[in-house]
Amino acid sequence: MADFRKVGWNVRTALPHANEGHIMELMIEDLMQELVEAGGSDLHIASGQPPYGRFSGELRPMRDEPLMEESCNRLIFSMLNNSQRKTLEQTWELDCAYGLKGVARFRVNVYRQKGSYAACLRALGSKIPSIELLNLPPVVVETSKRPRGLVLVTGPTGSGKTTTLAALLDHINHSRAEHILTIEDPIEFVYKSDQSLVHQRQLNEDTRSFANALRAALREDPDVILVGEMRDLETIQLAISAAETGHLVFGTLHTSSAAQTVDRMVDVFPPAQQTQIRVQLSGSLVAVFSQTLCRRRNPAPGQFGRVMAQEIMINTPAIANLIREGKTAQLYAQIQTGGELGMQTLEKALADLINRGDITLQEARAKASKPSELDRLAAG
Repeated sequence: MADFRKVGWNVRTALPHANEGHIMELMIEDLMQELVEAGGSDLHIASGQPPYGRFSGELRPMRDEPLMEESCNRLIFSMLNNSQRKTLEQTWELDCAYGLKGVARFRVNVYRQKGSYAACLRALGSKIPSIELLNLPPVVVETSKRPRGLVLVTGPTGSGKTTTLAALLDHINHSRAEHILTIEDPIEFVYKSDQSLVHQRQLNEDTRSFANALRAALREDPDVILVGEMRDLETIQLAISAAETGHLVFGTLHTSSAAQTVDRMVDVFPPAQQTQIRVQLSGSLVAVFSQTLCRRRNPAPGQFGRVMAQEIMINTPAIANLIREGKTAQLYAQIQTGGELGMQTLEKALADLINRGDITLQEARAKASKPSELDRLAAG
């Protein structure tokens, strides 16, 4: 594989001529459109292999012929502006968004592999899905009506966290007058102000860091704040403080359960601060929704190929006490007994999907953190 530095190329000189660029741009648009029309979620582009798409969780080639390195570069660079090309040239990695009018917005990650550029494009959809379309439980929707506090949506990459949050924020936007401020990397769904006033800030375009934007947000009269990703100590601390001071804060983490989420947030801090953070978190946390997407069994035409299973933990005095005392291992039992409040373990959610015939036992076991508990619930 050619290395641009060795052969005297850079991102700018690797760009196609105007006529070629038009052809290649149409090609990337064609691939995007094919992906979206077939219900795909991700598009992978790299030299030496055909473009691949992920459909209902499974990767499939979208062309027979592998891409040459030059063709791959042209496909990728046709999506980037000058500033993004410069960043890519300097860092060899890039996160950005790309909108295909009338089709979808895409979250784009460009990276290097084997000495050449490759890209992964996540289709986001141009229309924000409604809470009804996502079939979100009433208790999840209720959290969006809280005047203050911290609501966390967690799960692995590609588990629909962004989509869940977009539906909740748009529900607020269409139902009451609030100032909604989002801090994202990159902006994924674009909101149109309705009853609420919505402002969206993108990392490296509108702000230098999540922490800087969150610190500034407190001086921008927000009612609702979305923190795209709570990555570090400062961002987590500021998010908790914002929730404590009368703001409704939504955030995401890459954790797979409510207990793991609490531990992750506390463990970011030095031991001397952890007791204080537990106290703050126990008072400000509203709920944790830990979700995963499962392959749907025999999807009907036009139906989503995947279905969401969600662990739901609502903060109660008993749960707040466990968080404060650092007894996160006991949170699972509290969720098990909190059904009347709308709480459910991931295993309960998976068992319900099995019993409705939406997913197979094999698929559920692959997603469960406690397979024996899943087997007990599915058998009952």
